[in-house]
Amino acid sequence: MSASTNTGMASMPARRSAFALLLRDPAAVLAGGILIVLVLAALLAPLIAPHDPYANAMRLRLRPIGTDGYPLGTDTQGRDMITRMLYGLRATLAIGFVAVATGGLVGATIGLLAAYYRRLDNVLMRVVDTLLSFPSILFGLAIAAVLTPGIASLVIALSIAAIPSIARIARGAATSVMQQDYMEAGRALGLGDWALLTRYLARNCAPTILIYLTLQLGQTILLGAALSFLGLGAQPPSAELGSMAAEGRRFLTIAPHVSTLPSLAIFAIVLCFNVLGDALRDALDPRLRR
Repeated sequence: MSASTNTGMASMPARRSAFALLLRDPAAVLAGGILIVLVLAALLAPLIAPHDPYANAMRLRLRPIGTDGYPLGTDTQGRDMITRMLYGLRATLAIGFVAVATGGLVGATIGLLAAYYRRLDNVLMRVVDTLLSFPSILFGLAIAAVLTPGIASLVIALSIAAIPSIARIARGAATSVMQQDYMEAGRALGLGDWALLTRYLARNCAPTILIYLTLQLGQTILLGAALSFLGLGAQPPSAELGSMAAEGRRFLTIAPHVSTLPSLAIFAIVLCFNVLGDALRDALDPRLRR
């Protein structure tokens, strides 16, 4: 039986054990349940939203929570807050997922290549160190300011900002895996670089990278909301939680719900991703399971 088959068979019970351990964590189950509800609400927004998210009704502007027909009130343009929240959630989650998926793919590839090809390590990681020398918020501000403000520019900025930290995590995990006996066994079997990278290195680094990507999702969503709050993300009349919070900041004294509700949604999303990321770390790290 090949070394790769042994590795795959050995990993299946460990994955089942990790999943069972995750299900026994009440905080993780609650966070995961909330995230599932939020994702479903975002996906189904066009079907469940009670009103048009872009239809202005100035005679209804700044209606408080509990108004007939508008349970969460209305915003500065008289638009239904429930509808705007659903579409804002849709945009915020989409921006976060796309940015982390893109930045994670590029960053993980850089980290794995740096660990596997030692001659590339110094060059690749010096580039990563250069990117890490800039704070994420300033880096995002610079990119978003150079490009035309909008969702596409925001995704690009967030994707690039996510690359360096993910690359370092992937390199650290891959460096440890490179020292394992099964890597030498794979070489002894005559496997090429592509097979070793994908079937051995990437597969065994995946849990560590997945944990960090889950945590990175919360940070990326928070950074994206901050950039939108500053006017460098989604532009009016697009609904996005960060821009919605910014829109209502001038009316905090008379209509606090316009800013508070999107801010609470951002808080809940980030908190749930952080809790779920910590729980995944505890479940997937064999040293913590002992």
